[in-house]
Amino acid sequence: MKVTIIEIPKIENSLGNIAVIENDTVPFEIKRVYYLFDIPSNATRGGHAHKKLQQVLIAISGSFDVVLNNGKTQNTITLNKPDKGLLIENNTWRELENFSSGAVCLVLASNEYDEDDYLRDYEEFLTSIK
Repeated sequence: MKVTIIEIPKIENSLGNIAVIENDTVPFEIKRVYYLFDIPSNATRGGHAHKKLQQVLIAISGSFDVVLNNGKTQNTITLNKPDKGLLIENNTWRELENFSSGAVCLVLASNEYDEDDYLRDYEEFLTSIK
């Protein structure tokens, strides 16, 4: 499965820590940044794959699970630390679930929004990766 946990450099201070994302933190040029918040704990987000897009997901507050599927195996990763990012390569089905109260998911994307890059139907996803 094409996923990697990325260590986000942090500067520790007794007054609070700072996480720093610069040019070499993620393996692609960041062209879009967005975040999910106020998500009900029983909601599921995602439910798609991307043909080309790469993303890094970061739980900047709270926690949530990322269920990843490459068409053969499924893996669940819990994100709950703001200095850890989950790199998801293209052609990986993802669903986000089990959001804690106050969870915020920051997403760094390799391209701007393009509906043609999405695979929103799981059967279409399975066909496209064969």
